[in-house]
Amino acid sequence: MALLESKKDRGEVRIHESLDELSTDLADYIAELSEASVKERGVFAIALSGGSLISLMRNLCGAPYNKTVDWSKWYIFWADERVVAKNHVDSNYKFAKDHLLSKLPIVPSHVHSINDSLTAEEAANEYEFVIRQLVRTRVVNVSDVSDCPKFDLILLGMGPDGHVASLFPNHAVLEEKNEWVTFITTSPKPPPERITFTLPVINCAANVVVVVTGVGKAEAARLAIDDDVGPEGHVLPARMIQPAVGKLVWFLDNQAGSKLKRFSK
Repeated sequence: MALLESKKDRGEVRIHESLDELSTDLADYIAELSEASVKERGVFAIALSGGSLISLMRNLCGAPYNKTVDWSKWYIFWADERVVAKNHVDSNYKFAKDHLLSKLPIVPSHVHSINDSLTAEEAANEYEFVIRQLVRTRVVNVSDVSDCPKFDLILLGMGPDGHVASLFPNHAVLEEKNEWVTFITTSPKPPPERITFTLPVINCAANVVVVVTGVGKAEAARLAIDDDVGPEGHVLPARMIQPAVGKLVWFLDNQAGSKLKRFSK
């Protein structure tokens, strides 16, 4: 693994020789954060995204994590979700349940998914209400710099267009400053209706991890991470991930990192 330090608040960048190496490193990192959070707060509040990110977390299901991680202290959320039925193929909840959560001894009542019987706007409002209740009881911590929730870890993937969660380039939701959870009905990537954490919530997390793999995302990774990029880089939602006081770590494979200045040959 190559470890790169990027300037200007772009965080720590870890580039891995293979997906297996990335998965191993990611599981180690998540387990370390879980241990530290449980020791400090008694709980670990983690927000997931969809897609290949969940598959890359697979090592958590096996040794040694199945015995060393205190799964009873985990509280699961989603940084974004498609507004579809929970058993729909497009559901981030379903994918996480099938490929990860069903293999881990997490307390069912600690898994907080959206209400799939509501409209996108209603689902976003209700999900924010649930999070606000859990902030009051400190299951989810509160930010040191605002009234936003301070998740112990928010895990994100990134699309070839530089989108993270369901925050897409040039979309009005990027300007949302007051809501914790918002909704969109015109996603450029189907399905169109989604709920998503807003940028202030993501940037108030104690830890943010962005996982990027594949050559098709190399240019977006360069624009999101490298210091000297043109205006096209600064409109990427992924580049807007700048935790106020938390830590940002990028987990890339060789292909995704191939265009970074300090890595490309």
